[in-house]
Order: sequence, then C-alpha cells, then structure tokens
Amino acid sequence: MAALAVLSACTATQALPPEQSAAGVTPAQWAAQCADDSGWDEPGPPFQVHGNTWYVGTCGIAAILVTSDEGHVLIDGGTGKGAAPIAANIEALGFALTDVKLLLHSHEHFDHVGGLAELQRRTGARLLASQAAAPVLASGQSADDDPQKGALDPFAPIRVDGTVKDGEVVRVGDLALTAIATPGHTTGALSWQWRSCDEAGQCETVVYGDSLSPVSADSYRFSNHPARLAAYRASLKRFAGLDCTLLLTPHPSASGMRDRILGGDLTNSAACANYAAAIGKRLDQRLAKETNG
Repeated sequence: MAALAVLSACTATQALPPEQSAAGVTPAQWAAQCADDSGWDEPGPPFQVHGNTWYVGTCGIAAILVTSDEGHVLIDGGTGKGAAPIAANIEALGFALTDVKLLLHSHEHFDHVGGLAELQRRTGARLLASQAAAPVLASGQSADDDPQKGALDPFAPIRVDGTVKDGEVVRVGDLALTAIATPGHTTGALSWQWRSCDEAGQCETVVYGDSLSPVSADSYRFSNHPARLAAYRASLKRFAGLDCTLLLTPHPSASGMRDRILGGDLTNSAACANYAAAIGKRLDQRLAKETNG
C-alpha cells in the first residue's frame, strides 16, 4: 500500500531562522518542564524533534509542525485553550504563523482539534480532513458512531477545505506527508508518515500515530460492533508494519516521549510495532471485560 511505503526523498532540515533564540529548541528543556501527568493546556516549550519536525504542543497534548522554505504543515491544534500556546510556540521558534499553509488532524476529538478553528483564523491555512472526520470538524459535534459520544465536549466548528484519502500524499513545497487511515479510537482517525533529514544527512521516518486506544463512554461496547472492531484490528496490524523510526503521538505519554527524551534518544525502529502491540493488549483486556462484565 502507498501508505506503507517510505517516501524516498528526504526533506532536508530547514535552517533555523536568524531570529531563533537558543531557548526552547531541545527536547531536554521540554522534559524538564513537562511531566507525563501534566495538564492538557499546560504550556511547554517548543523543541526540534528532528530536522524539519518540531514539537509545538502543550505539555499534555501534541501539535507537530513540519517546516519547509515554501510553507509549513501543522498537525493537530490541541484544545480550544491550547491554540494560543501552540501559536506562541510556533512564533517562539521564529516561524511566521502565516507561513503555516496546511492543517491536518489525528482524530476528531476536542482535545486534539478544539484549537484548529482559532489556528486556522490566525494562519489562514487550509484544513484537510478524512472523509469521516470532515462533518465532525465542520459541526464541532461528535459523530454518532464515536465510542465516546456523550462523554465529549463540543468544539468550535472548523472550515474544512478538502478531504484526504487513505494512502494519499499531501504536499506543501517539498514536504510530502502520507495519510494512513487508522480507525479505532474514532472512525475518522488518521496517522501520518513522512521523512525528515537533518543537516548531517541523518534521515528518520517519522510517524505521528493516532491514539488508537479503546476508550469509550460507559454504555459503549466494542464487541457489539463487529465491523468496527474488525477495522480496529486491521488498523493495529497495519500500524505494526509501518516503516517507523521515530514515533510521535497525540498524547505524548502514550508513546513514552518524555522517557525517551530522558533516555537520550527519541528513535526506535520497533516503536510502531510496540505501540500497536500494547494497544492490542488493552483492546483484548477491554473485550474480556465486556464478556465477563
């Protein structure tokens, strides 16, 4: 599948702008300020993940900026309150908000897309969404088939400028990000894969993997929806097989980002496989609880 193929061309890192200060560009600075139990809206410093890939989210919720000389891509926008610190982090790195040309999403919940309407207003960027997520983003209301429906806050409606299909490569300048449909946590969930290279020529295959966790409202039973459950299982199998040397996730703690930073290396060629296996175990436990409960 196209989404499983590694993009062959490495995108060279964009040099730091002249106005870039030394503050807030190292992962260690983020780890010193942010803990795994930090609040979703707690501001944290931005840092360079690798090459042209930057963490610009809060302590508790990720937002990822991928940069080029011809414009930037922002994935996820945090909560409604998270939009302001995300915007401030982008500017703190020396990047202009108006150079953000494209907005993308992971899954269509208020803690990850709640700030996109405000960020769209500030940047003027186009938003691309999965077909299933598009009406949710446009309305600000949960989909009827969302496992967490009834337990989620609404969010400001977002202008959807187009849809993206599974395996489609979206481009801004020389940036190329592959959409990977990963339904499970929500129907419209997307993961993203791209190549990032630093100035030394070291390239990583970055995957921003959706949450994929089997969380739901109290009344929802995954076992009552066999077709959705089969799609969920397929997502985990597919995710485990991705070429993936640097994993990022909407909730940083879900992929142990802080622990990896403290360990001195964000990369791990088994990261996506390990992530999928851990979530598969949680899904099995959830199904067993539904059967025995």
